[in-house]
Amino acid sequence: MELLEKIKDNARKYKKRIVLAEGTEERTLQAADEIIREGLAELILIGKPTDILSAAEKAGLKHISQATLVDPESHDKKEIYADLLVELRKSKGMTKEQALKLVVNPLYLATLMIKNGDADGEVAGAINATGDVLRPAFQIVKTEPGISVVSGAFLMLTNNPAFGDNGLLIFADCAVHPNPTAEELAQIAVVTARTAKNIAKIEPRVAMLSFSTKGSAKNEMVDKVVEATKIAQKMAPDVNIDGELQADAAIVPSVGNLKAPGSPVAGKANVLVFPTLEVGNIGYKLVQRIAGIEAVGPILQGMAAPINDLSRGCSVSDIVNMVAITANQAAGLTK
Repeated sequence: MELLEKIKDNARKYKKRIVLAEGTEERTLQAADEIIREGLAELILIGKPTDILSAAEKAGLKHISQATLVDPESHDKKEIYADLLVELRKSKGMTKEQALKLVVNPLYLATLMIKNGDADGEVAGAINATGDVLRPAFQIVKTEPGISVVSGAFLMLTNNPAFGDNGLLIFADCAVHPNPTAEELAQIAVVTARTAKNIAKIEPRVAMLSFSTKGSAKNEMVDKVVEATKIAQKMAPDVNIDGELQADAAIVPSVGNLKAPGSPVAGKANVLVFPTLEVGNIGYKLVQRIAGIEAVGPILQGMAAPINDLSRGCSVSDIVNMVAITANQAAGLTK
């Protein structure tokens, strides 16, 4: 929990403008009230202002009026956003008529606000499917320069200082891309290292995981990780990235020293990059459930601006935490 408090403290300093597309949803409103009370972000809520304020009053929420309320059906920049969408999607045949219909969709409106410079990040997904949240993000905000793949990282709070960085490990990709190529896996490593710096405020030591350590096994799946490691090292020469490493060689000093002597990462990794989504997703859930470790995320990485997707089973505190994380991401991208 100490890490989350640090993330919140940083969010207070940044004062980023975060848009909540599901502005009338009950948990979102409760989270918004807490976010405003704690000063974590300058909030923009999308929804009919009368509905938002009525729901807030009924729930006894005292701070919602301090948020910027945007009615998706009628606001001053509707035409501007429609024209922007036509320009962005003209190669796909987007017409003004089609754009005017889409800009009343809160998920499209939120991403257009970001693209137009009216917001710094978005959190959604409490009542919308992941695909619906990410579709406008991919179409409008797109990926950051030099990155072609979006991935999802989890902050794994182990409460065991023997692992990672005082008990913190960052796992990726556990949420988005099923079977990355070597180039894509390298990009995932680089953006996850950035997540470690921008959100966790730690110096990343990135382990590219496999079932082999430094040639102990021969297989095309190992070859992919070896190649990805070389590419990642070239992309980010100032970051400690090493592989291929087995999980125990990555996080246990005695095993790391035995299997990969001289490695700047083996035995002390704090970022674990999994070779496929299947492995990453299974791995984080096993650790979370069996060891009782808190998993915070997924934190979406690789977008040109931070857009984070919630689980539809999320709690109020999940939304609060994700807004604070999104504010930290936004600050990192503007450095």
